[in-house]
Amino acid sequence: MSEAHQPLHPEIVPRLDPDYRKFHDEVLQYIVPPHTLPWDPALRNAPAVPGGSLPLEVASTKDYELSHCMVRVFSPKGDAPANGWPVFIFFHGGGWTFGTINSENAFSTNMTVRSGCVTVSVDYRLAPENKYPLAVDDAVESLEWVYNKGKDLLGIDVTKIAVGGSSSGGNLAAILALKAAEISPPIPLVFQLHIVPVTDNTADASNDNQPSWKENEKTPWLSPDPDWKKWDASPIFAPDELLAKTPAAWIGVAELDILRDEGIAYGERLKKFGIPVDVKVYKSAPHPIMAMDERLPIGAQLVTDAAAALKKAFQ
Repeated sequence: MSEAHQPLHPEIVPRLDPDYRKFHDEVLQYIVPPHTLPWDPALRNAPAVPGGSLPLEVASTKDYELSHCMVRVFSPKGDAPANGWPVFIFFHGGGWTFGTINSENAFSTNMTVRSGCVTVSVDYRLAPENKYPLAVDDAVESLEWVYNKGKDLLGIDVTKIAVGGSSSGGNLAAILALKAAEISPPIPLVFQLHIVPVTDNTADASNDNQPSWKENEKTPWLSPDPDWKKWDASPIFAPDELLAKTPAAWIGVAELDILRDEGIAYGERLKKFGIPVDVKVYKSAPHPIMAMDERLPIGAQLVTDAAAALKKAFQ
């Protein structure tokens, strides 16, 4: 009999989405969480979680080298609008340590096909080899590259740039939306799309900064690990004058995720400046549902909602 490496805690079982609970009991509990293993960069090559869908077919996929990282560009089929395709700059999750350019190709292609845009997935530098703020630097360079070269190189409309990411990638995307306003001259963005984002790296189960850390400390997959308070690590602490200059937002959070409340709180901060924000809470769901969209209906719904929000923003 296989050993259960992450059995569900009895406290969380009745609160979980039934489809997720079934999948966890059948498959997920037997997987060793990579962050619990002795560090080896090769761990990044294993799928983070099973249950994800395959990438959708796009017109083309091409990799480009930037100064310190690579970007992968997914282009949609069909004729581009007169001014070029809208563009979505995306950052994968993985706690700034795990994940690769291949990790979330399915999500990137879903956005390309279903939102009618070019998607630029950023293979930003990862810790522990590359420490903060190098990933932030890569995010900024990716935006500047898209803005300065995208029209001629990618056939995009640089007046329709959106940014987004999942988990730690959502953190980088939120920071990038702030950095875009700080750059001289600023680079205009039309939208930011954050899925289960990290916005407050000071939160943990021992304080009241974000109650969901304590409420969901027995949840599967993600558990507390404190970090920094600078706004380019924790965007929830960004100055008012920068937050006020960021674009409309869609934020998807999972009810049983320790990161739930900081995603909601970030949306509330944006709303104070009149920024249109749509926050969607996925009931009874833990952190990694986006990556399980083939197996879990609630994961598929999240991807559908994200694509619809992005498509609407580009119209």
